[in-house]
Amino acid sequence: MVQAGTGAAARPRGLRALEALNFFMADMQAGIGPFLGVFLLAHGWASGLIGTVMTLGGVAGMVMTAPAGALVDGTSRKKLYVVIPGICTVLASGIVLVTQEFWMVAVSQVATAVAGAAIGPAVSGITLGMVRQAGFNRQNGRNQALNHAGNMIGAGLSGYLGWRFGFTAVFLLAALFGVLSILSVLLIPGDAIDDRAARGLKHTEGGDEKANGLRVLLQSRPLLILAACLAFFHLGNGAMLPLYGLAVVGAKQGDPAVFVAETIVIAQAVMIGAAIVAMRLAERQGYWLVLLISFVALPIRGLVAAHLITAWGVYPVQMLDGIGAGLQSVAVPGLVARILNGTGRVNVGQGAVMTVQGLGASLSPALGGWIAQGLGYPTMFTILGGFALVSIALWVAFAARVRPACDRAAEDYGQAAPAGVTV
Repeated sequence: MVQAGTGAAARPRGLRALEALNFFMADMQAGIGPFLGVFLLAHGWASGLIGTVMTLGGVAGMVMTAPAGALVDGTSRKKLYVVIPGICTVLASGIVLVTQEFWMVAVSQVATAVAGAAIGPAVSGITLGMVRQAGFNRQNGRNQALNHAGNMIGAGLSGYLGWRFGFTAVFLLAALFGVLSILSVLLIPGDAIDDRAARGLKHTEGGDEKANGLRVLLQSRPLLILAACLAFFHLGNGAMLPLYGLAVVGAKQGDPAVFVAETIVIAQAVMIGAAIVAMRLAERQGYWLVLLISFVALPIRGLVAAHLITAWGVYPVQMLDGIGAGLQSVAVPGLVARILNGTGRVNVGQGAVMTVQGLGASLSPALGGWIAQGLGYPTMFTILGGFALVSIALWVAFAARVRPACDRAAEDYGQAAPAGVTV
């Protein structure tokens, strides 16, 4: 393979396929998920019940994420952890179109969440195995920018097709993106992925013993603080998008399919820029500041959402979502990989953090739905946004613990990369 620093030709084999996977997998993973709330609302469901069924799926995904990360760490067939979940996610989403019975919808959401639990750690591991630690921040930034672009285009097409042809067309589009995702991951050469590097090991190190996600989390104070901050953030953030869509559509401020697509397109467009900014800022300042800015965006978003339940309010509300989520999409995987570099536990660590983060996200729809039903949407948005104040307080209070690990991310850029890797 070509040595690092020889130019564009030094890009590892299969990197374009990896980037295509990140573009197509966004809409494949989601299926009709972003449109689920308004779809069920149109079929007579109340906001509390909609939030409950979303929470069931969130809890299932949360429980499976850490074990999925451990499986990704321990396997040399990482591409299968994208192919099989991709097929399952598309099939599960189709159940909702056939029946709207509570338990069938719940089974669909649980199956989707369980299947999707492995995709994040798998793609992160594949990326790390292809570009190593020295190239991970920059390649992850590109991955996330492409993922947000795919989400934006998929949502735009879904909104148009849903408005023109109904929700069946949304499912068919998700199925098409699923097929293209599977083809993309199959085009990545198996020998382009270093399985030891993919779990954060050097060739001279051991680490083949089985890993426990909870133990990995508890043994690392910076990782534990990061997970706690993300849990509170996502407790507030998880329900914002679906419930804001319900609030505006319920107030008869817009067409359901078009409005939900609009919320996603605006957020994802901002996330593309935010991912690139996060990548650059991490190279210069480390991840601490990147994550602090992401936490600050949510309380502001909650206040704006509470006072602008209108069709045009989607612009500031979702732009703030794009800032928070776009920064975190780069900073969280990058920081976990940095903290656990050399341990051989990177993917189980990613899974453990995603599990704790998912605890907040899975509780958010049910909590937000019942608050909205009892106290109204404005109060609910204010309360949800306020949860991020806890994240900010923890992140600042424990800055001395987490900043050294965060700042070392800036040191990765410019390191000599392994053969075949450009930084």
